[in-house]
Amino acid sequence: MKILVIGTEENSLECKQKFGDAHLYSTVENAKDGAPQLAWADVVFDFLPVPEAFDLAMYEHAKQPVFLNSTFSTLSGLIANYSGKATFIGFCGLPTFLNRKMLEVCVANADAKVVLEDTCKKLNTSFGLVADQVGFVTPRIICMIINEAYCTVEEGTASREDIDVAMKLGTNYPYGPFEWAERIGKKMWLLC
Repeated sequence: MKILVIGTEENSLECKQKFGDAHLYSTVENAKDGAPQLAWADVVFDFLPVPEAFDLAMYEHAKQPVFLNSTFSTLSGLIANYSGKATFIGFCGLPTFLNRKMLEVCVANADAKVVLEDTCKKLNTSFGLVADQVGFVTPRIICMIINEAYCTVEEGTASREDIDVAMKLGTNYPYGPFEWAERIGKKMWLLC
């Protein structure tokens, strides 16, 4: 598949790690630069949507599935004023949350679910369908753990390093809470 990534090089790298080298990738940093690439792409991963700055105009004639980072807004809220024919799928676009065994997604309707199933089959990935809610499921839980870890350090119960090691060993998480906060970015997890 030809995958258009709208976001940073880190977003593109995470897509490549998730979906593999069998696909072709193109990365642009903003939606305006992505508009000319839409005709080329089989699927779009747009990591950028934030409700106050999101513009659906570039997707007016999109025929391929468009995965929108709907971590900080509902998918239905992002596409509320859309009248075109594109199929939108919400996904968790926080750093480290794409490249996992299961793609955490939400859909706006039953037709989008059919497109999602077909697209994920082509991308060779499984998916977990969750409710269209701000924060998805996994990021909300991880961000609560990160907040609790900071409280634990503040209370003097344990050091950051000890907490990171304990969580990795005790829960088999890929990162400890402080490592995860750094990877997600403090600005991002505070928004969760």
